[in-house]
Amino acid sequence: MKNIYLEKIEFNKIVDILSSFAITSIGKKRCMNIYPLNNKDKIEKNLAETTEALSLIYRKGNAPIFELHNIDSHLLNLKNQNSLSIKSLLEITSLLTNARQLKKYYFDEILNQSDILDNYFNNLYTNERIENLILSSIIDENTIDDRASNELYKIRLQIKDVQKNIKNKLQSMLNSKYIQEPVITLRQNRFVLPIKAEYKSDVKGFVHDTSSSGSTLFIEPVSIFEYNNQILSLRNDENIEIEKILQKLSSMFFEIIPELENTYNLIGLLDFIFAKAKYSKHLNCNCPNINSDKIINLVNATHPLIDKSIAVPINLEIGSTYSVLLITGPNTGGKTVTLKTVGLLTAMALSGMHIPASNQSSIGIFDNIFADIGDNQNILESLSTFSSHIKNIVNILNSATSKSLVLLDELGSGTDPIEGASLALSILEELKNNEIITIATTHYNELKQYALVNDGIENASCEFDIETLSPTYKLLMGVPGKSNAFAISQKLGLDKKIIQRAKSNVGKVTAKIEDLLKEIYDSKSKIEFEKEKIINQSNEITELKEKLAIEYDDLNNNKKSYIQKAKQEARKILLEAKQDANNIIKEIENEKNSSKNLNKLRNKLNNKIASLNELHEDEEDKIEQIPIQNIKPGIEVFVKSFNKNGTVLSFPNQSKKVNVQIDNVKTSVSIDLLAESKKDNNSQKDIIKSSHKAFVPKKVETEINVIGMNVEESIVLVDKFLDNAKLAKLEYVRIVHGKGTGILGKGIQKFLKNHPHVKSFRYGSFGEGEMGVTVVEIKI
Repeated sequence: MKNIYLEKIEFNKIVDILSSFAITSIGKKRCMNIYPLNNKDKIEKNLAETTEALSLIYRKGNAPIFELHNIDSHLLNLKNQNSLSIKSLLEITSLLTNARQLKKYYFDEILNQSDILDNYFNNLYTNERIENLILSSIIDENTIDDRASNELYKIRLQIKDVQKNIKNKLQSMLNSKYIQEPVITLRQNRFVLPIKAEYKSDVKGFVHDTSSSGSTLFIEPVSIFEYNNQILSLRNDENIEIEKILQKLSSMFFEIIPELENTYNLIGLLDFIFAKAKYSKHLNCNCPNINSDKIINLVNATHPLIDKSIAVPINLEIGSTYSVLLITGPNTGGKTVTLKTVGLLTAMALSGMHIPASNQSSIGIFDNIFADIGDNQNILESLSTFSSHIKNIVNILNSATSKSLVLLDELGSGTDPIEGASLALSILEELKNNEIITIATTHYNELKQYALVNDGIENASCEFDIETLSPTYKLLMGVPGKSNAFAISQKLGLDKKIIQRAKSNVGKVTAKIEDLLKEIYDSKSKIEFEKEKIINQSNEITELKEKLAIEYDDLNNNKKSYIQKAKQEARKILLEAKQDANNIIKEIENEKNSSKNLNKLRNKLNNKIASLNELHEDEEDKIEQIPIQNIKPGIEVFVKSFNKNGTVLSFPNQSKKVNVQIDNVKTSVSIDLLAESKKDNNSQKDIIKSSHKAFVPKKVETEINVIGMNVEESIVLVDKFLDNAKLAKLEYVRIVHGKGTGILGKGIQKFLKNHPHVKSFRYGSFGEGEMGVTVVEIKI
């Protein structure tokens, strides 16, 4: 595609922004060279790569790509088997480091991995042995580590020894009157002392330098002359050894030059792909569908260079039933923005980039995008605006094919309106006849009317708000833009007589057409408004439905935990009530002769039992209540407040109460608390009342087996078991819980610590079950 036309839709600005998201110079270069393709497989492959990179960014963060130095010259030296400098070795090694980090980033998480980027990451060359050897041998780009070789280590030790001898020799001279400053310095890589000029003859040695003022001479004393020579010799040996080390380190790369070159290019390619993904994330883009039918269908599309907080989305479709779209509307109403949006999004999609539009959008494949947008006046060539437009259109008509996309802004403008309209109409017919997908903007009524009555061409308009006298930038498909001159003039206060006279000057046919266009426009605007309301309501319903579905799933998922929590809360209340009952029983046992006090305590206990019964109202409500006419002495009933069966002793009185005998207790009960008798009355709800002396069980076991239960289930049974043991005045009982993981045994013993009936407890000894049994001593 020709860059001149891509620049007219500002694709070059998209390229500049895209390149800012790349890290490496080679990645930026790829971004700057991006262009639209016309091969469907390649386009879809590039889009899939962008999509996968974006998915990786959301899952793992940005890929660890760092700036790479240009290694072309390094690779050329390696191909000639030359040794590299310290800095060059580090730059080559940074390539291996980056490749290793990228592989770790990609392959660290095996699940949900696709094969779209697999080859790129797989083919990155890594070699930790070489990487570690280089990095352990080099401190920085100027320094080789002492232990890069044994010989280098020995040489540097010798240098340090000689330097120590020199400093010891010179140290004694630092405090003499000859010294300008008490420092040891270097000149021409030899140690010297700063001597005052007047004492030059008093210090035997060689003058290597003089201060700018001439007051200081830098003299190498004769006493250290040989030491300095030794250091120079050792430095020479050091440099030779460093060259050997660099040659050895460089040679490790000789056989992997192709792998290094390939890895360098692959990292640049990945940088380019991830730059597209980061740009997609920045603009909140989606991957469009690519079709082979020259169809452009944009859904909620925005211009990528306009701030997304103010950009107005458009919906546009062309290529299925018509090939030419004519957009009309007021100046600054968004017609040109619409043209550029279509051109840019098409170019971006064909370049493998996501676009700022819904994922329902679809882009056709075009061999070229041609555009005549903006003022093309050329002063140097003495071309007017009209002439430059026509020259550009001539080039487009000569070059465009049936597979091209043509964008024309203000077609036919810049000349006589009648001639311009006729010329524009002829150009559109030519493009339509050649089946070239074309979008054009215009003000001419003749073109609007032509689009209304001819196949293959469709009207669209940019909406204008008469009340605010400003464009809304919304695109209305299928309806031409109406003339707003009279309405705007009236709104701005132009005399009505003038407006009426102007209307009378317009031909009747033109007036009728304008009225018809106004009616169509207003109807379309109303439909679009209602359509938008329906879409918004539909979206709200969908969101609500999804929210309810999530809440329903959460409820189902947490149902078990809710029930378990409710059971735990109920059990806690039961145990607290039972403790209250135990305390009341103790008070009863402590009372001696006061029947009045005993009755008070008995009533108090009954009230506690009645309040506890409220926890089980939902279960009791299921028990069928006895009709009043069926209640008579001698029948067996279930008393809800006691959770026990009893025998009726009297008929109901005026207060609707009867006397009932429950075990050895006679009491007055409201008939509302009577129900059909239960055959099995050993419910866990009997746990509290069974602690009363009147309810001592006939047979009490000395051992309970809770193996296979969880802690919560076992505690309820153990609690009832201890109650019975207490009432039966047993001294010791056994709880068999098994060894297993030990959780059940520990949970039971934790419960026993605070139990009112337990004096002590221990695990069983040898022959008693050991860790699988807990032996409990009951308080007597």
